[in-house]
Amino acid sequence: MTDELELLRDWDADASPLTEPARAQARHRLLNTITRTERHPGRGPGRRRALRLATAGVVAVLITGTAVLITTEGGAPDRAGTETPHLRNAAAVKVLEGAAVYAGRQETPVAPRGDQFIYSKRIIKETDRKTGEVKTFVDVNWDSVDGSKRSLTMERGNVIWEEPMTDGGSVWPPREWSKLATLPTDPEKLVPAIISAGGTTDQSIDDLSGFDWFRAYFLLGELLKQPALPPGLRPAAYEALALVHGVKAIPDVKDSAGRTGVGIAYTGEGSQKGSYLIFDEESYEFLGFRNEGSTASGRTYVQLSHTVEWAIVDRLRQRP
Repeated sequence: MTDELELLRDWDADASPLTEPARAQARHRLLNTITRTERHPGRGPGRRRALRLATAGVVAVLITGTAVLITTEGGAPDRAGTETPHLRNAAAVKVLEGAAVYAGRQETPVAPRGDQFIYSKRIIKETDRKTGEVKTFVDVNWDSVDGSKRSLTMERGNVIWEEPMTDGGSVWPPREWSKLATLPTDPEKLVPAIISAGGTTDQSIDDLSGFDWFRAYFLLGELLKQPALPPGLRPAAYEALALVHGVKAIPDVKDSAGRTGVGIAYTGEGSQKGSYLIFDEESYEFLGFRNEGSTASGRTYVQLSHTVEWAIVDRLRQRP
């Protein structure tokens, strides 16, 4: 739920500048390394190490022969919230449990076939904190349900083709409905399941601490970006977020549609300043995401995003 990888767009090295599509593809690959299970074992850092690097605020990558140091705020790693609070915030729990109830009432049965695509349209509004300039992006995606077909993904308006997974790799959250359906809908089992990459649910949440809670918050947020989930899984994800030590409610947060809501932030180890999930103040409907970031050139920005529509379709570029 962070967007520091935007720094790649403003990197000015002595090497020849990357074209816009090349920058987008490099950013997309790095994002996959950080948030997704490796598709090519043995190449690059393991999943847990990559996640640790990203959440510490520093990622080193090699692009066109140039080592790039990416940081979160002011060129230095974000060290906020090095200790996870032991008690959960009552206001945050109320919002997240309310969101679970709302999501449960809104659920409709859906089960896409493996040969179909999940279409979604997302609005991103990015505001320069110094100039106030606002850029709006409309990202339209078609994700292959079982990963056997090419997927079309957009990152801030840049089109990226994702080739079929032919090496047994996988992504988080899983696209395959069969894999999503295996995730527990018991929130106390869902948390250990996702931090173990869909593995064991035997670990007690009482045994989790520190960085485990950030991983839970981060991966649950990624799961909630999936527009289509099996029945019961979305409410369970909100209830699981309510179990995370270090979540906090932030009042009067605007979303990308201009609506005022309540932000839910993580304040423990690995936390990122200004990154929230936003919910309606009264209904607790999920509204979208808020992130803050800075670039290598010193530009700072606030990014807001929300999904405006989604559907199950039979082919690429088909719209509902």
